[in-house]
Amino acid sequence: MLFENTMLSSNAKKPDLDWSQVRETSRLLILSAVQVEDMMNESDVSVNTLTESFTSLVEHMQSINDYLHALDSCATRDEAIACCEETTDKINSSIIAFQFYDRMVQCLQHVTSNLKGLSELVADQTRLYNPNAWLEFQQQIRSRYTMESEKVMFDAILQGKSVAEALAIKSAYQQEQSDDDVELF
Repeated sequence: MLFENTMLSSNAKKPDLDWSQVRETSRLLILSAVQVEDMMNESDVSVNTLTESFTSLVEHMQSINDYLHALDSCATRDEAIACCEETTDKINSSIIAFQFYDRMVQCLQHVTSNLKGLSELVADQTRLYNPNAWLEFQQQIRSRYTMESEKVMFDAILQGKSVAEALAIKSAYQQEQSDDDVELF
């Protein structure tokens, strides 16, 4: 409640003696989180529609394939079965793209959660200047990561690496892992 009340007071457009750049930062962090959440909610509707469509396509392709296999063998039937198999392969590729979307949504949920948490931390004067509060928040962020490559990148940033260096470290880690096996989330 304290956080919400302080958010309603002075602002950059109409500053008074209570104005604070920390509060402005907090508001902008919340805005960023809300924008990402809003886009994820809107895109979920589209992805749900696509998922239902692809589920229906898979069912129809299976029915067509079953009908074709029931027919006597001939060149036309075999060509139609080959088309069904090619279409099934394309559907499977699309399903992989949906899996990427799910992974992206999971990452964006982490980002919005982190932005909200950071906003709350910055807005709370008792936590803002408390290194233990920052350490606890950092540990919460790291604990939400499900992939080790995310943790590697997170650790690199906290060690003071640049964004480019952190991304290179993550990429090298992923390459090393792909040589061994697939990293699941």
